[in-house]
This record gives sequence, structure tokens and C-alpha cells, in this order.
Amino acid sequence: MEQENAKILNRGEEDEMELQGFRLSRWRLAVVGLAVLSTGGFLLLLLYWLPEWCVRSTCTRTTAQDAEVVLLRSTVSKAPPGVTPSYHTFNGFTRAHTPKSTALLCSLQIRYFTHHSAKYYWNGEAQNFEVLTRLFFGVNEIAVKVPSVFKLLIKEVLNPFYIFQLFSVILWAFEEYYYYAATIVFMSFISIATSLYTIKKQYITLRDMVAAHSIVRMSICRANNEIEEVISTDVVPGDVIVIPSNGTIMPCDAVLVTGTCIVNESMLTGESVPVTKTNLPNPVQGDRDAEKDSAFSTEEHKRHTLFCGTHVIQTRFYTGELVKAVVVRTGFSTAKGQLVRSILYPKPTDFKLYHDAYLFLLCLVGVAAIGFIYSIVLSVMKEVPIKEIILESLDIITITVPPALPAAMTAGIVYAQRRLKQIGIFCISPQRINICGQINLVCFDKTGTLTEDGLDMWGIHRVENGSFQLSEESAYKESLVKSQFVACMATCHSLTKIEGQLSGDPLDLKMLEAISWTLEEATEEETALHERIMPTVVRPPKELLPSEPAASPEMDMSMYEIGIVRQFPFSSALQRMSVVARRLGEKRMDAYLKGAPEVVASLCKKESVPEDFQEVLEEYTKKGFRVIALAHRRLESKLTWHRVQNVNRDHVEANMEFLGLIIMQNKLKAETPAVLQDLHRANIRTVMVTGDNMLTAISVARDCGMIPPQDKIIIADALAPRDGQTAKINWRYADKPGKMPRLEVRDRVLCSGSPLSFPLGLSLSPLVLHGTVFARMAPDQKTQLIEALQGVDYYVGMCGDGANDCGALKRAHSGISLSELEASVASPFTSRTPNISCVPNLIREGRAALITSFCVFKFMALYSMIQYISVTLLYSILSNLGDFQFLFIDIAIILFLVFTMSLNPAWKELVPRPPPSGLISAPLLFSVLTQILICLAFQVLPFLWVQQQPWYEQWTPLSNACNTSASTSTHSMTNISSFEVDPDYISNYENTSIFYVSSFQYIIVAIIFSKGKPFRQPSYKNWPFMLSALTLYVFMLFVLFHPIEAMDDFFKVTRRRTSVDSTNITVVCCISVQSRQGQL
Repeated sequence: MEQENAKILNRGEEDEMELQGFRLSRWRLAVVGLAVLSTGGFLLLLLYWLPEWCVRSTCTRTTAQDAEVVLLRSTVSKAPPGVTPSYHTFNGFTRAHTPKSTALLCSLQIRYFTHHSAKYYWNGEAQNFEVLTRLFFGVNEIAVKVPSVFKLLIKEVLNPFYIFQLFSVILWAFEEYYYYAATIVFMSFISIATSLYTIKKQYITLRDMVAAHSIVRMSICRANNEIEEVISTDVVPGDVIVIPSNGTIMPCDAVLVTGTCIVNESMLTGESVPVTKTNLPNPVQGDRDAEKDSAFSTEEHKRHTLFCGTHVIQTRFYTGELVKAVVVRTGFSTAKGQLVRSILYPKPTDFKLYHDAYLFLLCLVGVAAIGFIYSIVLSVMKEVPIKEIILESLDIITITVPPALPAAMTAGIVYAQRRLKQIGIFCISPQRINICGQINLVCFDKTGTLTEDGLDMWGIHRVENGSFQLSEESAYKESLVKSQFVACMATCHSLTKIEGQLSGDPLDLKMLEAISWTLEEATEEETALHERIMPTVVRPPKELLPSEPAASPEMDMSMYEIGIVRQFPFSSALQRMSVVARRLGEKRMDAYLKGAPEVVASLCKKESVPEDFQEVLEEYTKKGFRVIALAHRRLESKLTWHRVQNVNRDHVEANMEFLGLIIMQNKLKAETPAVLQDLHRANIRTVMVTGDNMLTAISVARDCGMIPPQDKIIIADALAPRDGQTAKINWRYADKPGKMPRLEVRDRVLCSGSPLSFPLGLSLSPLVLHGTVFARMAPDQKTQLIEALQGVDYYVGMCGDGANDCGALKRAHSGISLSELEASVASPFTSRTPNISCVPNLIREGRAALITSFCVFKFMALYSMIQYISVTLLYSILSNLGDFQFLFIDIAIILFLVFTMSLNPAWKELVPRPPPSGLISAPLLFSVLTQILICLAFQVLPFLWVQQQPWYEQWTPLSNACNTSASTSTHSMTNISSFEVDPDYISNYENTSIFYVSSFQYIIVAIIFSKGKPFRQPSYKNWPFMLSALTLYVFMLFVLFHPIEAMDDFFKVTRRRTSVDSTNITVVCCISVQSRQGQL
């Protein structure tokens, strides 16, 4: 029944969920209400922590159509690695939502609910809830609501650990154990305040980033071409908006229908290169198939779509037309909205340490339950008052599960966060520091991360008469000013002028800069006059013109001017671009081609391509250069200016003359090779993830050492389903395109070509397991790659500098941003140092913090078990540790040791062996269990040994061993009244022995578990810890062998007033033997 009524939302997408419908039940609500009252509100807390239980206990199952409450959970197939599909209020993954009703046109009732800023309405035809897109849109805004401090406080305080601390503090108040209770309250207050400040700051930062330029005034075309000024929040899909000529920040996603726009899409792509957007082509009238094929799709029509958050720099229009666009998506449905949603509602990242920690705590709870029952049974048998039974039985729970554990576990993370801040790495998600210690794969963005921004010109290698000439450093020469090679460099690009400044692809900019030609575009008046065919003109610098005088300077310059008549933009699939140009004064036009050398050579006449073409090309690529090939063809005289506007691209790009090569150098940042080498030595896999061209990415990977020189490169071209064909991957060698590679060879590096679309059902295991370079990656594909790598049990780090990396930075186990702009909001870590040297530093500190967490957890577990053993033994004689004994142990010993043992800095280098990832492992469990057994043995030994001494007097609640001597031990009971009665049942030989032995055990265990190399600096370099341990050790020896009456009264210890104190000898023997056992 449940499976039949369950619905799947967002099927096949990242946020796929299962929906179940429920209807509120009054009688169940009444029963639950009574149960909440009878349990003092504890059941309400339990239902808050487990929302599935809350819904199932108060509601009955029904169909999704009739639901009053819906329950959502992630599906199994889409659950993150290591996370079981379940209901988590903590991470917002599952909540109960009540569908609301809204009236439209007074006749239509829409049932919908909101989840993660997306509205889902009931679709009667599909019999399922669907994302609300066209039926009801609401306000066009991406509203990031900052929760109030009170709301955040309630959510934080209702954490199970803080509830347990509250229970412990109340219990200690009843026992008048105020000092330690106040200490726990103070530490909890600091922890909660820090957490609230961090969360609130993140929300405010994100809200401010989103709110910037999100509300603008817009012009909307109404009926009869009337223009109406509105606020962008009132825009809805279907509105026709006018893009202002001076540019704007897009508040929605819209598709251009007239005109052209130059857009900066750095918010989405991370690349600041302006992109030209053209109007959406009209389908052929009357052709149904054409109309069907040309249905708008944001993915297929990116070149025509203006995305929300992108900056329209300027517009171009012709014959007085306005630049218009149709709104297609608003609010959180836009590209920017989806990016913000991925930041607000990230998928939860599970970590084995925290999972194992909860299991270990459950084991401690089981031990506490045994002690609880033991205490009750023993106290009842010895007729202890009810009040004492309750307090002592509950007290043993707070002893076994230490309330200070969260603060102790946080200490190492706080210290690591402080050390990271000192080296310029800032953290907004401290819990991720531990996860950094497990990273075994790091993904790097290329531009701005591994390399400097852009390319540098290295030289040119021209071809004449089918053979290479000598390579030249520059094309800025008078002898080349009229050559076809320079003409190709001057015209074959996509540069444009924005506010008088050249803008476009960095490669094109460097190319034009190398020859110092100038570019001049037609004005708006000229464009309107000539109806779209006024060309862009390029001209050489006057310094390179021949010195012979001409009739006039204008005529001299016009002889060298070239007009760009038609442009075929660069295509990543074709790996080339071309233009049609004409020298002013000439009748025939020229075609110029630029692109990947192999592609360009294949389009040229064979006799024009040098015989040693492959050898020369391989020589440059092996040195890590980016090589661009140029070609030229004289077009037929019949191709007039008007015909060129409709000519096919394939007709132009054929039978070309090979002109030569341009050699570009993509400079690496100085720190990149050394950092990657350090990561390789530590057996940490490195992967490049870039939106750049494949050839550039391979060149950089070779240059920085990410791909070793001896490895062969295999390129995988991932082809998405198209025209009825299934998705597939084409494998080929980079240097031997015709030969099929053998993928089973492990030492070969796989590089993914464009576009990597991760089609469903396609086996991507070779790519995921062996891929080193992933090129032409869109922002969402970067996120998918991170998830795919996590799916094969990698702990993934991501290092990037652009907003296009936001999703990947947030999804990775550890994301580190080199930018303080948009990416830093999504990234858990932000580095002030603009290079990747921060990555090994972060991993080293993560490893140190992780080992610190292990050490602290083991120490706190041993602390609770040692105290549990002590109290259990003393309960057997109806005694206990005194308040000041507890206080000395909990504050002077435990807190000092636990907060100083976390101060060990990270080891100076990364080692190949990774730290353990979980607490449930054989070596760690063996270590903890053996220490528990040793501590148990050396507490039982003095407890029994002291009872065998000839001077021992059996303790009773009415006696006081401290005032009893050997001479008075034979007094009759009639003299007992002369002694001072011990109301707390503390002063006895067993208590004294257990107190001293356990105190030394805490210090010994702390020293044993304070692990140093190879992940942390040795403990002897941690002077606060060594000073604390040594001081405590000397102090305990001093009070043990040098009795001070005031100190004895303070701790309520019992001593034999003889020349040789057998109790002290017993304690020293046990301590010395245990110290040797601990060292072993």
C-alpha cells in the first residue's frame, strides 16, 4: 500500500525525492499529546529529532492527492555516498509540509507546498506533485531569508548533546555540585554563541551577495508596442522586456528575440570573457517539423539566452529596433536561483568518524544502563533512601557519557581553525576540517588556479611553399604587414569593443596585441544605415607602413585595411573558427581559418601542409605549448557581399592554404608544480576540471606534472544523446587518432573531451577511476563529477576561484576558494593566498585535527570508563568520590589535559600513509579495550589489597576511618558517638586508594593517547600539554607522599599515621606497573 501511494518527485534529477501522503488523525494527536504531558515533554523532543515518527504517530496514510501532510525523503539511488536514505531534520533533508490552497480566477484551486524554495503543485493529469513553473509564479526575487537569532538558538539548543548537558547540570544542581556544572554551562554558552554567530554571518553574506543588483527597473512591451516601466520583482514568464543599450544586470532568465547583446557571464562560468548573444532564430513558417525541432530549450539555446545575474555590457540593434527578450524563468527557477539553492540546501556530507562516534556513544550508553541497574539493585538491597538511589543511579549515566565530550572534541578543530587563519585560510564550516584529513583526491580548476589568467605569445612558425620556415619570436615586422599570416591573425577572432576597450577571448586579445593592429567597429548610426552589413575594420600600426610616400595618408592606410564581412564563431565541437574578410579596394574576398592544428591541416590542400608537420607539432606540444594553426583561401569572385551572408560554413572552410603555427604559452603559477609533486608523493590523486579547451588543458597538465612525461594520453569524447542516437564515449589516443586505445593499461591517463554530460546508463568507471583532465565542463557537470568521484569512495577536495565552481566547492568534502567573491560564500574554506599552496596546508591541518579528534575521543572514553569503574567499586561499599575529588578530576586534570593535548601543530610534510577514517577499527578498539582492562585491574587491585591490611577497619556510614587508629579500632560501639560522623560516606581507605590511582591513570592515559608523528608534531613540542601533565604528576606525588592536613581535609582522603604508609606504597606500586603497561 505504501509503495503504491508513494510518488517520486524530480525523477532522474539530483534532488530526486519520494513523497508519501498523510492525513491528520485527531485521536492520534490526542494520544500523543497525553504521552507528551506524561513524559514531561521528552516525547516531544524525540518527535522533533525524528520527524518520520512524528508524522506516522499523528497521521494516517492516504493518497498524495488527498494529503494534508506530505513526508519527503531522498531516494536510494540519489542518496549521497555513505548516507542512508532517511529523515533528517538536522540537515533539512526531510520535513513535513502542509499543502496550501490558493484561488486563481475565482474558479481554480491549486494545492501546493514549498520545499527548498521550490513550489510543488498537484497536477491532476500526472497524478503527482510537480515543480510550479508556469501556472503560478509569485514575486520574481531570490529571497534569502536570514533566520532570527531566537530561531537559530532554539534549533541549536535542541541538539541532543545540549539536552543531555542540561539534564546533567540539573542533576548536579540537586547534588550541590555547582562548580563543574557552571564550567559546563560556560563552555556550552561559548560553543552556542560561536555557532550562532557563524551561521548568522553566512546567511547575511549570502543575502547581501544575492540582493546586489537583484531589483532593477525594467521596460516591458505591452499591447500596441506600449512600453511600461516596472520593478523587476513584478516580471513573470512570458513578458517581453527591453534590454537597455547601456546594459543591465539581468534579474531573470530571458531569451533574445531581436538584437544582439554582449554579456559578461562570469557569475555562471567564472570566465570574465564577454560573450555575444544573438537573437533566437525564427522557425520556418508552416513547417511543423521545423517548429517542433526549434522549440526553446535553455541548454540548446544558450547562445540566445540571457541568464539571471549576468551583466549585459552593451546591446546592438539595427534600423531603430529595440533589443527585446522574452522572460522564460524567474526567482529560484533561474540559473542564479538554482546556484543559490545549491548553496542554501547542499547535500549532506557524511563522515565515518562522526558515524562511528555515535556508535561508540551508544556502546557507552549501554554500559551506563548496566551501571544504572547495578546501582539501583545494590542500593535497594542495602536499604538506601529513595532520593539517594535516584540521584546516584542517574549520576552514573553522566559519568559514563561525559557531557564535556562535545567541547573536548571541538577543541582540536578550533585550534586547527586558528592555525589555518594564521596562514591565510579562513573557514566557515569548522566541522569540515576533520574531513580534510581524509582527502585522497583533489580537483583543480585551471585558469586562475593552476595557471595565471590568459596566455602569452611565445612565437610564430610560418609556412611558405609547403615547408616550415625558421621560427620567429614576433609577427610585428614591416615585411609581414601585408602577409596572409598576419592578416589571419588580425581578422580571425571574435573581439569587440566595449566602451572603447577591446574585449573578448584572452587568446584573441594576445594575438591582436602581438601585431599591434587596431580594430574599429561601426557606430549605431552606420549600422542602421547599412542594415547589418557594415563590417568591422582592422588596420596595421602606422609604424609598420612602407616609407614610400602615397598620394595621401588616408589612401596609404586604406591600402592595408581589412574589413571582416562574416564571422563563423568558434565551436568546441569543430575546434575551429573562421571569418570572411576583404581588403579595402579589392573585389575578391578571403577566408581565414584558425583552430586546432590537426583539424586545420585536415581542411587544407595536402601540398600546402609540410611533410614534417606532425614532428614539428609534437615537438611544441611536448614542451607544453598551446599551438594554434592558421589557414587561408581566396574565395571565388562570384561570392558577393550579400551572398557571403548566406553561404554555408563548410563551403568556406575547404581547400585552404596552410599558413603556419602560432605558439602560445599558458604560464603556470610558480607554486603549482611543487605543490602537485607534494600531493603525488602523499598518494593524493590530482584532477583538472576546467571549462577551457581540451588542448590547452592537456598542455597545462603536462607542464605542471599532473600528467607524467612517460604516460600516453587517451582522449574520451563524451557525446550526449542526439537525433535519436544513444549516448556514447569515443576513445582515442591524443597523438595517434586512428588507433583504438587499450583501456586496461593502468598507467595511461584518460582525459575527457567535450562535452562530458554523464548520460544515464553509460559506464563512466574508466573516466572516474583514471581520468586526469576533464575539459569543457559546465558548472553543473563539475558538481556531477564531484558526486561521481565520491560514489567510488574518494574523499574529494575542490580548489577553484570562480563562481562557476560554487556548486562543486559546496558539494566536495572540502572546497577551498582562491577568490573572496561569490565562490567564497559557497566554499567551506577561502584562501587569501591566490595559489594552490593552501591545499597541502589544509590537508596537513585536517590530518592533525583528525588525529587530535581520535586522541581526544579515546581519552574522553577512557576518562569516563576509569571514573565509571571507580564509582562502581565505591558503590559496592555504599561510598562514592567526594565533590572536590570529582571537581579536581573533572577540571584540574581532565579539562587541562584535554584542551592542551589538542594543541599539537600539524606535521611539517604530507606522508603517503593516510590517517584512519573511523573509530571502529581493530587497532583502535584493541588500544581502548586493553587500556580499559589495565585500568580496571589496577583499580581492583588496591581496592582489594587495602582491605587485606592488618590495620584496615571495615567502613560503615557511621564510622570515620580518618579518625580511627589501630589503638581505637578495638573500642566498643558505645564510643562511636565521640567520633565525627561522615555524612557523605566519603572518608575511607578504599576511596583514598581509588582516588589516587585513578588520578594517575588519567594523566598516564593522556600521555599514551597524545599521538605525534607522522600527522602531528611530537608531544614534547607541545609545551602547554607537557607542562600540564608534568605539573599534575608532581602535584599528585607531592600530596601522596607529603601529607598536608588542609589538603587531606579538602579531598577527604584517609591516611595511616605511621612511619610507613602502606596505602601510599600500594598506590605507587599500581602506578608504576600501569605506566610500564601503558608504554608497552
